[in-house]
Amino acid sequence: MNWITNYVRPKIGSLFSRRDVPDNLWTKCDECGTMLFHRELAENLNVCTNCGHHMAISPRERFIALFDGGKFTEVKVPEPIADPLHFRDSKKYTDRLKDARKTSGEREAMLVAEGEIGKTPIVAAAQDFGFMAGSMGMYVGNAIVAAAERAVVLKRPLILFSAAGGARMQEGILSLMQMPRTTVAVEMLKEAGLPYIVVLTHPTTGGVTASYAMLGDVQIAEPNALICFAGPRVIEQTIREKLPEGFQRAEYLLDHGMLDRVTPRGKMREELVQILRMLLRQPAAPAEDLVNKVEVPAESDAK
Repeated sequence: MNWITNYVRPKIGSLFSRRDVPDNLWTKCDECGTMLFHRELAENLNVCTNCGHHMAISPRERFIALFDGGKFTEVKVPEPIADPLHFRDSKKYTDRLKDARKTSGEREAMLVAEGEIGKTPIVAAAQDFGFMAGSMGMYVGNAIVAAAERAVVLKRPLILFSAAGGARMQEGILSLMQMPRTTVAVEMLKEAGLPYIVVLTHPTTGGVTASYAMLGDVQIAEPNALICFAGPRVIEQTIREKLPEGFQRAEYLLDHGMLDRVTPRGKMREELVQILRMLLRQPAAPAEDLVNKVEVPAESDAK
């Protein structure tokens, strides 16, 4: 009997394993597999410090990084009828909503806010892919209409961050009706002469791409974002041909004229500030307005 292997090592291992080590201190990059410390990842806006892969980020975290000083005011969105079709698959639709709200900490799949970026007042809306894949339901339609109406009243530009798997099947035709509704909302902005900027993030697909996500005066995307109506596998199975490398990714769409810019998340705020200044015919922003000083509250690494 090897007492070192069978007794000493297990004993030492048990001593170290007694420490309570939080399971949320490290995140593995989906692209390169690097283990990233949660604080460093958050400071880099959920972008891998090793390979630059853009991970998901919540609308609230995005707004903190976007607005001056991380300060913004939420815009109230009218509540739609809950479960209008009484839909049920393997679970009730109402139960799915409860689970999504508990997991994301948000009311629904889109957050609307107003504030300033680079001292320029704006209205912003952002989809949360973590909430039922950011699917476009009646609430999302209401949110975009509310954002557009607020922008028109305040005479401010609207910036929208899209991230969605498409329409919300649990709301059926009512979900698809949000496509023309949001198109009309965007038209309100254009009639008022207000800039509408869309930032497409990974992934932006389905009815969202077929409506408000592709109607911006300026179309920007984050690196390697999937942007499409039907997914690559569906297209390959339909036409029975191999698609080009990087097909439907942001860089491919930029090369083929569907996008204006592909901008890393860390430089997005600076890019938006300068674009807004140009569209509003204002002088270029001074250097101090491009740097966002956000006060991050102290927190324990073991949180």
